[in-house]
Amino acid sequence: MSEPVRWGVLGTANIAVERTIPAIAEAPTAACIAIASRDFKRARVAADTLGIQSAYGSYEELLADENVEAVYIPLPNHLHVEWSERALRAGKAVLCEKPLCLAAPDVRRLIEVRDETGGLIEEAFVFRNHPQWAFIEEVLRSERVGAPLAVQGRIAKRFLDPADIRNQAGLGGGASYDLGTYVIAACNLVFGRPPARVCAAMDIDPDFRIDRLTTVLLDYGDAHASFTASSQGGTSAWATHQLFSLLGSKGWLATNFPYAQARPATCSVHVGDETSVGALPTEVHDFPAVNQYALQVDRFSALVRGKPVRHWPIEDSLVTLCIIEALFRSARSGGWVDLD
Repeated sequence: MSEPVRWGVLGTANIAVERTIPAIAEAPTAACIAIASRDFKRARVAADTLGIQSAYGSYEELLADENVEAVYIPLPNHLHVEWSERALRAGKAVLCEKPLCLAAPDVRRLIEVRDETGGLIEEAFVFRNHPQWAFIEEVLRSERVGAPLAVQGRIAKRFLDPADIRNQAGLGGGASYDLGTYVIAACNLVFGRPPARVCAAMDIDPDFRIDRLTTVLLDYGDAHASFTASSQGGTSAWATHQLFSLLGSKGWLATNFPYAQARPATCSVHVGDETSVGALPTEVHDFPAVNQYALQVDRFSALVRGKPVRHWPIEDSLVTLCIIEALFRSARSGGWVDLD
């Protein structure tokens, strides 16, 4: 692309100033030219620190900036719908942090706005941009592990601060919304379809009223998935504890850092074909540290320029939200829930 896509950022959240804005600076196809906050001083400090040209004291001002082509939205979860819609109606391409919405009807609303405006919008599931997932898809296409039959996943980190939005009921807090969405998205990616029904057990924090431990079964008919997500278990390090493994009809594969990497890190995918025994792989594919956020910005910028690159429409987000809502219904009823 001859001209970098000009980005604006709504808000000064940590994920924006520590990860995404530096990633925009790293991506050759993008340039961050504006940042907004409801506190102008915060916006100005962030702009000066990060080398951003324009600072605004309101989100409306940034959306009115005709030089801004794409908008990144890292706002608190309950503000995603409103500002994604406003950005689309202002003619901006939108990359919104996950979870895109907290209820399926809100995703349907954004689909309608996208179709009405002809705009571009994606949910920022950064892990999808990592080369290991292109490799996993290639392994499945090659059929060297056969058809996917079952997935097991785990993701966990301890979030114990009462002020953390992850502990705010109704704002996307808890294990399912904040962490389980990664595994759900990964399962739907490898199976290529949503499950027919779901079942879940949840342990609810008595003070925060969020699900702090959730274990899930997803029934895809001729294939199954199971995973556990915990917002008060496992590591308290700089990234979540993560596992993803897949059983195929002729083999298996497993990863050791499959989802969001808060910092670039090496990782590997182990593959066992029909000759493997135990958990001993027949192939090990090591991946060097890459900046998933820069890869995401680079790919999305190419989309803005009309390039034929991978795109995940927000219909995928609708499926994820329908699954999460069904999981909560299942936990309350104690049984299986059919996916609408």
